[in-house]
Amino acid sequence: MDVSGADDRNATTRDPLEDLKRNVDDFFLITNAIIICLMQCGFACLEVGSVRAKNATNIMMKNMMDMFISGTCYWLVGYSLAFGSGSSFTGLWDFVAGRGLSNGAFFSHWFFQFTFAATAATIVSGAVAERCSFVSYLAYSAVISGFLYPIVSHWAWSPEGWLSILGYQDFAGSGVVHLLGGVCALVGAVVLGPRIGRFDAKENELPGHSTPLVGVGGMILFTGFLAFNGGSLGHISQPGDGEQVAKVLANTALGGAGGALVTMALSRAGLAGRAANWSFLNSLNGALTGMVSVCACADQLQMWAALIVGAVAGPVFCFVSRTLIALKVDDPLDAVAVHGGGGVWGLVGGALLRSDTLVAGDLGAAGRLVACNLAGAAGIALWSGGACLLLFGALRKADLLRVSQQEELEGMDLSKHAEPAYPGPPWHGGTVSGKNPEGSYSNRAFNNEE
Repeated sequence: MDVSGADDRNATTRDPLEDLKRNVDDFFLITNAIIICLMQCGFACLEVGSVRAKNATNIMMKNMMDMFISGTCYWLVGYSLAFGSGSSFTGLWDFVAGRGLSNGAFFSHWFFQFTFAATAATIVSGAVAERCSFVSYLAYSAVISGFLYPIVSHWAWSPEGWLSILGYQDFAGSGVVHLLGGVCALVGAVVLGPRIGRFDAKENELPGHSTPLVGVGGMILFTGFLAFNGGSLGHISQPGDGEQVAKVLANTALGGAGGALVTMALSRAGLAGRAANWSFLNSLNGALTGMVSVCACADQLQMWAALIVGAVAGPVFCFVSRTLIALKVDDPLDAVAVHGGGGVWGLVGGALLRSDTLVAGDLGAAGRLVACNLAGAAGIALWSGGACLLLFGALRKADLLRVSQQEELEGMDLSKHAEPAYPGPPWHGGTVSGKNPEGSYSNRAFNNEE
């Protein structure tokens, strides 16, 4: 993430050419940020399709509100903690409630970074779906977007941050965004516990209700990743910027291709944890993991190296996903495997295969960068994991973390929102009184309650 120019945005210039360059750079960031906002639509479709029909409205509500909760918290304190002057740990109060921005001008950078904060918060909702209370959702979204993510982005992307000084390299957030979100998702899933029936006497998959929705959401995310990574250069008016952005986009696409192809092959060979088949869902998650992994280094990879980074991300996804299931950690969307697993591998694989490390024959540079990035990964994991353990633990202690057994069986669309996603036959004849201990809807097959 290039934040060069952030400090001089309050300077006034009378040079028309310089004004034009600044306007072009602003428009570049704004356009990419708007496309990244569409990732919320992608996450919403992906998550809605991956849960049972009785929780579809609840998931849509949470994904919609992520944008607005994150926007408010990032405006209030988040941007100041991230990019205000301060210490190597955190920024201070330069931009609280947008105060410093109103004089000049770095609104485009704020807007772009806000979309990253919203993405980090959204990752968690899939891992805790179908049993997390709405109060808990409000709390963790505010904390992640307004506090946890801003401080980590200060470490890595502010010149005075300790990871930046150490030599940590993370172009578009494999660690800063995705590993942070993946660790928060893991802690949330562990503290919440599995959904009712997920790991009773045996492993029960509790599949989602709409594979096409999952597919549409995933493909929207593919497009969003291009803006996510491409916009991270931060400017487009300097010599060579066009070529660099094109390189980033090509490498992002190839990272996704490597992840999809290898995961598809593993699924067909029966090595992805299920019976041998051409798995669409595994292939999609493999592609997303590949794109996550190249975020760290998309600006520094040759095209073949991007394909390899993505290809290795496929087995990483399969391994992490199956490990969590073996440990009876219920993650309905494999958010931990995609974002956490892909994030760690991106920091390591990117450091190894960058054009200026092993590819250039510089073993020492590769070793140093791997060490720096692993130190960054450890710091991010400890910070986000520790903070979320306190947050989710306090919510659990206060009995605010999880919905009641009756509400979980009934589904949150009716019990919490009184707005069913599908007001057709699956909802007719049901009851929200809790009298049916097996679930409130007459068409139980539609809700995968068998």
